[in-house]
Amino acid sequence: MSFIAKIAEKILMFTKPDYMDSKEKADEFLASKKDKSPKSIFKSFDFNGMEVFQFGNKTSSDRTIIFIHGGAYVGEINYQHYIFCYLLARKLNAYVLAPAYPLAPKHTYKESFNLITQLYKEYSDDNIVLAGDSAGGGFVLSFCQHLNRINLAQPDNIIVFSPWVDVSMSDSYDSKLDPILGEAGLREMGKSWAGDLNTMDYKVSPLFGDNENLAKTLIFVGDNEIFYKDVLKYVENLKSSNVDHRLIVGKGLFHIYPLFPIPEARDAFKEIKHEIM
Repeated sequence: MSFIAKIAEKILMFTKPDYMDSKEKADEFLASKKDKSPKSIFKSFDFNGMEVFQFGNKTSSDRTIIFIHGGAYVGEINYQHYIFCYLLARKLNAYVLAPAYPLAPKHTYKESFNLITQLYKEYSDDNIVLAGDSAGGGFVLSFCQHLNRINLAQPDNIIVFSPWVDVSMSDSYDSKLDPILGEAGLREMGKSWAGDLNTMDYKVSPLFGDNENLAKTLIFVGDNEIFYKDVLKYVENLKSSNVDHRLIVGKGLFHIYPLFPIPEARDAFKEIKHEIM
């Protein structure tokens, strides 16, 4: 773990939202959520009522990346995601699409699954990569399991960062050392996202889904985040299903570390480039 990463972790710990470690605070946060459209200086277009941000040049790009942003299914796409998508487009010569999909608590997985399915169909003839961080990473894995069920082709690659693979939070977790996430808050947000669906259904928790014939998968995770154990379980499922995959563990690192301006993020980009080029 680099010195800069240690500083970043200290800052994140200091700014960790109180609703992550308290059920009561999480309930208050969900109740206060308003449907705000994200504002950005980046270009976007409307896709069936969903704003989709775009980075790079589609005509001259080598591939299309659909990036599903994280935020525990309640947080809007933010500047950390915009910057990361810009870097993906520039470093990989990619056309990157980042949909501002419908979020909990006003929406559930249903609306977003439908919209992302339509968006995916629109670009499925391209050399396509599905990527996502945190909740967005979990969404990508669930969505790719769903593609098999609806007889749509898999993407060329799957790339996920600290994916949330079990919104039911069915294991025991110690979130004291996680500078970003907390078990109590995640559990409530997972319920909100699932709606009337069982939180162990594959559409919201890919840990319990079928990974047969899944696309080539690259997973990043920090071993100092509360998702680490669940991600390891998911990787075992990939092995059992004979899915071509790689797991990259950031030693001593925190949640979605490749999205932060730290030396380890440069290494992550090298791994991504190696994976898809």
